[in-house]
Amino acid sequence: MSTTSTELLQLLWLASPALPVGAFSYSEGLESAVDAGIVHDEATAGDWLMNQLELVQARAELPLMAAVFRATDAELPALNAWVLQTRESAELLQQSTQMGRSLAAWMRGQGLSVPELQPPTWPLMFACAAKARGAGLEATLHAAAFAWAENLVMAAVRSVPLGQSAGQRLIGRLVAAIPGAVQTALSQEEPIAFSPGLALLSAGHEIQYSRLFRS
Repeated sequence: MSTTSTELLQLLWLASPALPVGAFSYSEGLESAVDAGIVHDEATAGDWLMNQLELVQARAELPLMAAVFRATDAELPALNAWVLQTRESAELLQQSTQMGRSLAAWMRGQGLSVPELQPPTWPLMFACAAKARGAGLEATLHAAAFAWAENLVMAAVRSVPLGQSAGQRLIGRLVAAIPGAVQTALSQEEPIAFSPGLALLSAGHEIQYSRLFRS
């Protein structure tokens, strides 16, 4: 098997919804946007997801993962602390730390070295796992962005609700935009966290009466 094929399979594994980290239980504020009437059909769901891709994934999550690839072990705690400090609601913080701990446990089960971080956070651990599996930086960012897109589209299908065909069209729209988001992330010197609208929606979700998701 070629190095490229091995890298691809490892990244498909990490991006798979079967990875036991609980990603399916979070909507990252989308359910709150549905409750507020901001997202109510395929078009508004697509616009909301594109905004999150451009404003959160391309500017914060993916550049953070790129920084992890370039960092020494001694620099990882500071990057992890940045994630903890920039989660603007209790639910977003809970999601990042719960998924981070779950991925760290998975890594240990696979015999991979896990950095000593308390608590480990999701984007940092995803980058560490991909790097430990021999994946390249750019391919890792594409895989991480696709995993995010697939999870959020499935959240939209359940919460708006939308049909499966609409969900596939949304994935197609996001897939077309992911390469540009990755290039934006790679061009940044450091991650930037600024999404006040998402923070307000996430905070509102904490007291929302009826909920399917944990965030």
